[in-house]
Amino acid sequence: MNNLKIYNTLSRKIENFKPIHEGRAGLYVCGPTVYSDVHLGNCRTFISFDLIYRYLLYLGYKVRYVRNITDAGHLEGDRDEGEDKFAKKAKLEQLEPMEIVQKYTLGFHEVMRAFNTLPPSIEPTASGHIGEQIEMIKEIIANGYAYETNGTVYFDVEKYNIEFAYGQLTNRKLEDLMEGTRELQGQDEKRGRLDFALWIAAKSETLMKWNSPWGWGFPGWHIECSAMSSKYLGETFDIHGGGMDLQATHHTNEIAQSQACNHKSPVNYWMHTNMLTVNNVRMSKNAGNGFLPGELFTGDHPLLEKGYSPMAVRFFMMQTHYRSTLDFSNEALQASEKGHARLIAAMKTLENLKPTTSTTSDIEALQKACYDAMNEDFNAPILVAQLFEGSRIINSVNDGKETITADDLALLKRTMHGFVFDVLGLGGLVGGPDSYRDNQGQDDKLSSTIDLLLDMRQKAKDRKDFATSDEIRNKLEALGFVIKDGKDGVSWGV
Repeated sequence: MNNLKIYNTLSRKIENFKPIHEGRAGLYVCGPTVYSDVHLGNCRTFISFDLIYRYLLYLGYKVRYVRNITDAGHLEGDRDEGEDKFAKKAKLEQLEPMEIVQKYTLGFHEVMRAFNTLPPSIEPTASGHIGEQIEMIKEIIANGYAYETNGTVYFDVEKYNIEFAYGQLTNRKLEDLMEGTRELQGQDEKRGRLDFALWIAAKSETLMKWNSPWGWGFPGWHIECSAMSSKYLGETFDIHGGGMDLQATHHTNEIAQSQACNHKSPVNYWMHTNMLTVNNVRMSKNAGNGFLPGELFTGDHPLLEKGYSPMAVRFFMMQTHYRSTLDFSNEALQASEKGHARLIAAMKTLENLKPTTSTTSDIEALQKACYDAMNEDFNAPILVAQLFEGSRIINSVNDGKETITADDLALLKRTMHGFVFDVLGLGGLVGGPDSYRDNQGQDDKLSSTIDLLLDMRQKAKDRKDFATSDEIRNKLEALGFVIKDGKDGVSWGV
């Protein structure tokens, strides 16, 4: 356990991981705002932290993983003014705001299951923790770091900065942050340009609102994570994660709120995932290159040549370090699809390997290399390279080119199974559970279906119905299957 190193955004360097409580780890990740379908940028973050969660468990840590659901208080543009995202969507779809929340929360969970992510230990909602947020705001006011104006409570950034460093997470000084912000107008309720809302007064048309010491209103977006993380993980906990787009505002404000309330740093290790690009252009709705997970699975998008299985996409994401930009392209996805298929095929071959009297491969070195990769800030791409070396050994032993003893074969199985299924979370060819054996029934059905289609194709050829024969072959190849006609008959692969 003591060998794990993590890149800490706060210190801007890789540090040895020392949990607050030995053998335990507290992990908080900012979850989705459930007013629309979850986008791939969020998926990349959640899959990355699923990898981190899985590896901590694999190392033997008892992990409390908290990932929130934002179902209140998130205004358009991530600001303190503007229309509520849930209310706006509710009006468009002529539904209650909580119907919107339920619809997209269920959709989010379906996508996470498709990507084979483990559920968090606790998944709290913002609307379910209004009381905790109010109490935290009251404490911040009592400590002198917030003020109320016309029912809205603002955090006093400049006063906070006297004792603490407001821009510590992004390594920016307050004067630099002030540049570029708009000048306060005479009617503005804020005392300072960087002040942000902890509680926002409700308007007559506000749909989602709660009573508070300052009148009817709703919490600001940032306070929810400070309140829920401290409730379930303590005033200071081990790891806080999220996308890099949350650093400058959301996470910076979380630190400020928590320190103003508890007079201590809330998190020891801040971790952030990098952004997504498509053909080297940043993924966004404005660029027209922002496809949803469902579109990626079906291929129903102009930029996609075909659909890709959730496990192939997960494997694709594992081949780029979480702190590096991840670029989507059909070529890269198809390469990952083939790589995933090769890896899973090797895992199936591994089940049938027989031991010999000697070993010609260093399995202990392979196991150490896998641990070393993950211990160096969860370096999944290096791990994948090591697992392909393991696959080479498996195939070489199977072909009689290398030998392996019973003890080394058992170690090879533990290493490959542990890192492929438990750590990377990869399933079989059709995706799904941690181990392909849990998914074997689906794989067998798929194999039987392909064999049936190829038998129908052969019968069509025997009847000299070449149009039907070619149509079956072309449609199978369009789905990603490789059909080979040889002297011993037809074979297929992916």
